[in-house]
Amino acid sequence: MDFVLSGAAACGACLFTNPLEVVKTRMQLQGELKSRGSYQVYYRNVFHAFYTIGKVDGLAGLQKGLMPGLVYQFFMNGIRLGSYAVIESSGYIHTNGRVSAAKTTVAGAVAGVVGAVIGSPVYLVKTHLQSQSTSSIAVGHQHKHQGMILALSAIYKQHGILGLWRGSSAAVPRVSVGSAAQLSTFSSSKELVVDLQVFPKDSWLVPLSAGMISSVVVVMAMTPFDVVSTRLYNQPVDHLGKGQLYKGFADCFSKTLRKEGLMGLYKGLGASYFRLGPHTILSLLFWDELRKLYQQFR
Repeated sequence: MDFVLSGAAACGACLFTNPLEVVKTRMQLQGELKSRGSYQVYYRNVFHAFYTIGKVDGLAGLQKGLMPGLVYQFFMNGIRLGSYAVIESSGYIHTNGRVSAAKTTVAGAVAGVVGAVIGSPVYLVKTHLQSQSTSSIAVGHQHKHQGMILALSAIYKQHGILGLWRGSSAAVPRVSVGSAAQLSTFSSSKELVVDLQVFPKDSWLVPLSAGMISSVVVVMAMTPFDVVSTRLYNQPVDHLGKGQLYKGFADCFSKTLRKEGLMGLYKGLGASYFRLGPHTILSLLFWDELRKLYQQFR
């Protein structure tokens, strides 16, 4: 039940944050491997990107990739948060009755790796669909898929089962770093808020406050890995399924840093926070509240 509740909580958050994921993906692909000033800027900031996508691609364009997004959130976060819940309930993350920062970091990272590997094929398709747009505002490679099932089928037919896990080398560090930062700061922040007696112990404002603190740490730690992940998943491939722009995680990281500078790894930072921030806050709040409800009625 921990896995089902975790997946449901993540899907609930995804319904609200998917348009921000579309904006984030486009901004991360804009000016790929080009120095500042040498490419046309279609999306100047988060709000301009929202307006541009809505105007050119329509409101439906802001919900591109919603179905694979929901499937990804259910399985990836269901497994990630569910695994962490099992580890937490076993008492592993506590030392002498207090939350251990080291143990929560390790537990969050391990849970993240498992979720990232299992959810990678759907994340691949989600990235492809969210980058697709009208040619006048297109950024990055355009894969021309017609939907999630057709995309998964086409990738499998062309590149085999391993083709569905292309880009997972970036997904593992991305999710493990994000998961470790998110769950360790969430557990510690929740304990801190309770200790300070800012809100009653069982109040929904406790996980909400902890989620807000956690969201800032997650975005700062995760964005460089997120940019690399988006680019690896979206890059064009040859007939053998090998990437035409990057050989792997380290190659993409170094090329981006060399061509675009440090800020290239933080492209779409504002969009990342507007997406990851609310998603972190909502998913952790829903997760905590659903678990409390389940404990009350079991």
